[in-house]
Amino acid sequence: MKIAILGAGAWGTALAINFSANHQVTLWTRDQNQLTELVALRVNQRYLPDLFLPDSLKLTSELDLAVKNAEFVLIAVPVAGLRELLQKISAIDKTLPIILGCKGFETQSSLLPHQIVQEVYSKTAPCGILSGPSFAQEVAQGLPTALTLASDDSKFFRYIIKAIHTACLRIYSSNDVIGVETGGAIKNVIAIATGISDGLKLGNNARAALITRGLAEITRLGVALGGCRETFMGLAGIGDLILTCTGDMSRNRRVGMMLAAGQLLPDILQRIGHVAEGVHTAREAERMSRYFKIEMPVTQGVCNIIYDEVPAEIVVKKILEREPKTEFD
Repeated sequence: MKIAILGAGAWGTALAINFSANHQVTLWTRDQNQLTELVALRVNQRYLPDLFLPDSLKLTSELDLAVKNAEFVLIAVPVAGLRELLQKISAIDKTLPIILGCKGFETQSSLLPHQIVQEVYSKTAPCGILSGPSFAQEVAQGLPTALTLASDDSKFFRYIIKAIHTACLRIYSSNDVIGVETGGAIKNVIAIATGISDGLKLGNNARAALITRGLAEITRLGVALGGCRETFMGLAGIGDLILTCTGDMSRNRRVGMMLAAGQLLPDILQRIGHVAEGVHTAREAERMSRYFKIEMPVTQGVCNIIYDEVPAEIVVKKILEREPKTEFD
């Protein structure tokens, strides 16, 4: 199968390496300097410096060449760049099947990735969401990973799953696009919160409580948006949440730990050098919680720390002093 992967960050590069074992893959980057380095070294020095790119993997910075003859396009750019990229693809071809590998809400519009596709690209072209517990490094290494591919088009996702499912990259199907996207987005916010907790050395009990109550917040918002409650008990919900909140490779968890140490957000993001989607998603999630009148105290706390510069210790104290409630509401 001919696959175009757009975005040569950690996730796009990892999938390109993984898929190249069985498919003809073209990896696109908009950065000509990055392309020159990738071609010369056959290594993505910035994102996956320890892994070589397969000889069969094609590299380009020309979008039309990347998508030409592709049987589907997998987009692995940050949500902030999705709209512009879709507009460029639309000028080339409006019928290509799209799989989205980005997680988050668009700033200001609060749109999920598939909604941006419908608004900018096509309402009828097949579209799917690939999400779940997956660190790019391990996917590139071929270590066992399980993901969810969600789509309203059952024929489309059966076709794609049959092509990309392997023993070490297991793909499960879902028709709950909104639920899968919401789980993938909000878990990054909860990971920032657990990073703050770990950075303040609040202990394993506190981390477990944050993950559990964070899942409640994800589920509340996801259901309000139209997602299915069961989705949040699966790979794209609790599975992705656990990995991102506990794994040392989690960028969002690292953001939280640095915030707890008193570092400023601009310095943190510059140090990490990767996009941490939870930073932008927190504000959109908080905005939607007010719109739907949903309680999301952990998300609100993260926003207070990031955007209002309230000391983490004060935010934690405020959350802990909330009135007791029934666990399930």
